[in-house]
Amino acid sequence: MLNRIKSELLNVGLKFLSVDEKIVRMILETSPSNVNEIVILPAIKIVMKKLIKKLQNKRNYGRVYNGELNNVKVSIVRSLVGAPNCAMAVEALKRCKTNIIIRIDVCGGIENETMPINIGDVLIPNLAFCDDGTSPQYFRENPSFVNELESISNPMGKFQNMFTGNQTIFISKPDEKLKEILFNMALASIRDKAKLADLWTTDALFCENLDFVRALSSINIQGVDMESSILFLLGKIYNLKTSSILSVSDLPGHPKYDLLKSNEIHHDMENGIDNAIKILINSLPQIKQELL
Repeated sequence: MLNRIKSELLNVGLKFLSVDEKIVRMILETSPSNVNEIVILPAIKIVMKKLIKKLQNKRNYGRVYNGELNNVKVSIVRSLVGAPNCAMAVEALKRCKTNIIIRIDVCGGIENETMPINIGDVLIPNLAFCDDGTSPQYFRENPSFVNELESISNPMGKFQNMFTGNQTIFISKPDEKLKEILFNMALASIRDKAKLADLWTTDALFCENLDFVRALSSINIQGVDMESSILFLLGKIYNLKTSSILSVSDLPGHPKYDLLKSNEIHHDMENGIDNAIKILINSLPQIKQELL
């Protein structure tokens, strides 16, 4: 009886909300009006905490932290880890007044012959390969969009039999101008530690074995994360300007600095996060001026 009364009261309240506002409130726990045009989207707690510490005139609305960075109004929303979580956050944000979404977080670095990658480097993705499990669902919902995307055969097929998974890997790209602003600021700030990189997005952190690393190295991938491909893809589908700025936290396959095989943390890991945050904050006035 009590549950029935609760559901009836809830339904009375929902009659005054649009479906879009209901979705935003369900995911972000606040009204769409409380989300700014520029949204910063970290995934892990350490990055979220560092950003919130720098936020001026801070106000909190559910999962949304509003305030100013470098005199630019922003909202900070922690997406949590993985493409499904990132997609849910973007689905909510596209129902707000948000125009720009910048993912800032950490990623794995892939050692290869074309570009040296070290822990603490800051990567600005030039593109992302969609090896996550969420992107194919959006391809299914938007089949005509697939024709606009470049693709490759999964390089894992060179190293093991592909019984399942993504046989064809599509490529999603960030907003070109937003990427350019972040990369130029990174070059000005940290010079040779700033890298314009090709990124691979996967859902399976604990499946980054030696064959996986070899496959990515074979096509000159420099970084691997778990969110950027779906962020860029939904940016294109929903006409949002998106990009990522990522600090290299570990080196999958490395004998000493593979996150899954070693307890040792490189001294530059946190420096890289701090540099990425500094670059983003310094870029915000130009982003506001040129993209809003």
